Amino acid sequence: MKITVEEEKCCGAGQCVLIAPEVFDQRDDDGIVVLLDATPAEDRHEQAREAAAVCPAACIVLEDNA
Repeated sequence: MKITVEEEKCCGAGQCVLIAPEVFDQRDDDGIVVLLDATPAEDRHEQAREAAAVCPAACIVLEDNA
């Protein structure tokens, strides 16, 4: 899995951080998403999928390698 984020679309809701804190974080000054792990281990794929699904701005893009 490869993850990219479209920072310009991010509204800073923080749902991704709550669901997958090992993969996503937020900037302190404005709450915009920070991608911590663009190629997470397989055991984090489900969390990444859930984070992308609940993102209100739809700024998380997932590419499965399968």
